[in-house]
Amino acid sequence: MPMFERIVVAVDESETAERVLAATQELAILSRAEVWILHVVEREVSKFTVSSQETTAEARAFVEAAVQKLASAGVAAHGELAHAVYGYAAREIINLASERDAGVIVMGSRGRGDLAGLLVGSTAHKVIHLSDRPVVVVR
Repeated sequence: MPMFERIVVAVDESETAERVLAATQELAILSRAEVWILHVVEREVSKFTVSSQETTAEARAFVEAAVQKLASAGVAAHGELAHAVYGYAAREIINLASERDAGVIVMGSRGRGDLAGLLVGSTAHKVIHLSDRPVVVVR
C-alpha cells in the first residue's frame, strides 16, 4: 500500500522551487503517488488597482514546466493555478489539498528574514498551522 496516493505541491518562483520539485518527485516515485502542482498568483489589492508581479500566462508556463519535469520522470502530474489576494495563498493550498484528498502537502520555505516572518508570517507557517494533513517543508 502506498505511503501517499495523492500529493499537492505548492511552488513559487523562488530559489527553493527546484528542491521542492525534486523532493516531490522522490516522494511520488516512492509512493507511486499522483501529484497536483499548484502555483498561487498573489495580487495586491488597493482602492484603485489590482496588481501582480506576474501575468497569468507566465504563471501557467511555470506550472506547465513543472508538470513536464515530473512527467518526464514518470510521475502522474497535473497543474493547477489559483489566484489570491496577497497573504491568502495558504488558504488556496489547503483548499486544493482538501479537494484532491491529498495525503501530504509539499512546499518550500522562502526563508524570509525573522522580522518579515514576524510581521507577515510565511505561507508555509500558515499552511502548517491550518492544515489537517502532514506538510513537508523543503528549505
